[in-house]
Amino acid sequence: MKPLLLVFAGLPGTGKSTLARAMAVQLGAVWLRVDTLEAAMLKAGLPQSFETGLAAYVAAQDTAIENLELGRGVVVDAVNGVAEAREMWHSAAGGERAGLQFVEVRCSDPAVHRGRVEGREAPTPPLAAPTWEEVCSRAYLAWDEPIFRVDTIEALDLCLAKIARHLAESGYLP
Repeated sequence: MKPLLLVFAGLPGTGKSTLARAMAVQLGAVWLRVDTLEAAMLKAGLPQSFETGLAAYVAAQDTAIENLELGRGVVVDAVNGVAEAREMWHSAAGGERAGLQFVEVRCSDPAVHRGRVEGREAPTPPLAAPTWEEVCSRAYLAWDEPIFRVDTIEALDLCLAKIARHLAESGYLP
């Protein structure tokens, strides 16, 4: 069976990293968090820019490919708000290299979502946590392909169970 490339997408503060990390543990997969890679570049002295954000995606893609070629499952944690970012994961799956599944994470209650964004510290210093205004103005395009969605207004355990059930129904879990 080919390895799974499970890609989480969604705006900051939706619970994407919490779910992605938990699924990586459950699947015994490599967890690649784009924010961690970008923060490493900032720690190395590079200025935050469009280029460091793009480089973090490219580094995650290359690392995903290497792990998939070793037969390891990979869970990607990134906003993936534009078509170019999403296409990177199709390329990483490489047709026969891996099975590809996208999970879009949403929080349907704007007040809860805002509270999460405003109530958290920067999870990956020196990368700053976005403000609510930055989250609201961030480019996040509608998907033009079918994907699986979860709403984190529901409990974490319920969201994880829904994802696991979807993966089982798609043939990636027993």
